[in-house]
Amino acid sequence: MNKKQICWANSSFEDSDIVIVGIPDESGSHAIFSGTSSAPDHVRKISNSNDVYVEKKSSYLAQPPTGVGNAKVHDLGNIKKPQIDTTYEKILSSKKFPLAIGGDHSNTTPLIKAMAKKFGKISLVYFDAHPDFVSHTRNYYGSVITDCLDYIDVKSSIQIGIRSPEQEELENIKKYNLNVITPSDIIDSGIKSVSKTILDTIKENTYVSFDMDCLDPAFAPGVSVPVPLGVNSTDAMYCVKNLVQRGIIGFDLMEICPPHDLNNITSHLASRMIGELISSCKV
Repeated sequence: MNKKQICWANSSFEDSDIVIVGIPDESGSHAIFSGTSSAPDHVRKISNSNDVYVEKKSSYLAQPPTGVGNAKVHDLGNIKKPQIDTTYEKILSSKKFPLAIGGDHSNTTPLIKAMAKKFGKISLVYFDAHPDFVSHTRNYYGSVITDCLDYIDVKSSIQIGIRSPEQEELENIKKYNLNVITPSDIIDSGIKSVSKTILDTIKENTYVSFDMDCLDPAFAPGVSVPVPLGVNSTDAMYCVKNLVQRGIIGFDLMEICPPHDLNNITSHLASRMIGELISSCKV
């Protein structure tokens, strides 16, 4: 296996169904911890060391429980933030599924713009501890929703894991009537009910953005802004798998911060999440 690509990659661009893109950019971050720009390559490295078994000089992929599925995966490598638009135009015009690894969460803004350019206004499922709905300051990782209002259908969008909003963000959530599910809501309703709520909210063209700080630091300590009292990793992945099986148009995984991780727990979790997503894709 090529150590420079994620272990799930098994195909050329032309033959692929899913294209993985790294965006090693944290220029939009004001975080207390720096280092998210190292995440794309580090997740690749950990995927090859922790999700590949070596026996008698042969390598075997540590697959999801149901197998990796039929999807063919290509790792395009890393791109710069200004290259997102042209790169996604190539991916989407080839009718392939884009999966991005950041980088800070501000990278999601140009990703959503690129998706909307192809599909029109999209439904957004946004996993995060923070609403990222600041409006007094723009074009950074805390203003993603504000910066994307012209590209998303707010009524069919939803946030999961929110537990550390600013007052301005609470006001914006109320103003735009954005659907929000907190970790406490998950406990109250149960994950099956929450997953159904998400599926009932979204429309046809749905994009999923996953900030790893949505998860409790017990499951993902290596993020740039960790917040206690978060979502269980299994619950979050249950929702993601149900979304993928329903059908989504793209996915990104943001805010992994390898320099502040513990024994690569967060990067390994990211690799496993990608494997589970691939196994759930319909091709």
